[in-house]
Amino acid sequence: MPLPPTFLFSQSNLQDYVDCPRRFYLKHLLKLAWPSIESEPVQENEHFRLQGERFHKMVHQLVIGIPVEKISSMNADFFLASWWENFLASQKELLTSQTCRLFPEFTVSTLHAGYRLLAKYDLLQSSEDGTFVIYDWKTYRNRPRRERLTAKLQTRLYPFILSSSPNAAHENPGNLKLIYWYANFPSQPEIFTYSSAQHGQDSQFLEALISTIEQAAREDSEDAFPLTLNLDRCLFCVYRSLCDRGIRAGDGSEGEEADIASSLEDFDFEQISEVEF
Repeated sequence: MPLPPTFLFSQSNLQDYVDCPRRFYLKHLLKLAWPSIESEPVQENEHFRLQGERFHKMVHQLVIGIPVEKISSMNADFFLASWWENFLASQKELLTSQTCRLFPEFTVSTLHAGYRLLAKYDLLQSSEDGTFVIYDWKTYRNRPRRERLTAKLQTRLYPFILSSSPNAAHENPGNLKLIYWYANFPSQPEIFTYSSAQHGQDSQFLEALISTIEQAAREDSEDAFPLTLNLDRCLFCVYRSLCDRGIRAGDGSEGEEADIASSLEDFDFEQISEVEF
């Protein structure tokens, strides 16, 4: 089944392919629903995920002008209260700046290698000096290592799309930064500065990756989408039983892999709106 010309590539489905081509095939081409849970314990992780969604919504409401007192009054959960206090305390300068414009939940797309690439930023900051900052709010329970984030498709795709979009009109990718801000570690953001050299590398990488996926799709066979060799990734994949990679889900409350697999930021981005407001 060739990829339809309208197929949208996002950090989520590209990451699925890099992690496990078979997962990409089952989820994004066959669109196969499979009745498995992603991680244990179910209720705890579901609660944590929902609070992450709510946190993103609260930040969005604040940026568009809803009074902080009104937003804070709706805050009753322990985790959410802590994240909210950390955000307000650490982002005062950003929220009160008179020299920049803020665009919350901002969607940008660009054409590349014959397909449209899509990203939705938690917050985009545009400053008078021509610099741009992409903010991504993370509610991970553990803080990932920088080398792990460097390898994530989001880290490559988000700045690439913005610097490639004709609407953004960025002549210099070096004026762009990506900041991961951690609600549980407010004073330890991870900052990635972009560059023209990195943009060129990402362009070639993404073109090759998309071409590989396109060729595999033309074969119209699951054999063209092999299973991952890293069995740890199967622990948090809903298709693990279908692929004979186990039945029981991994413990989503333990370890960095669990946090990244079960957190808000990795749910289905193909719906475009990660959090519906």
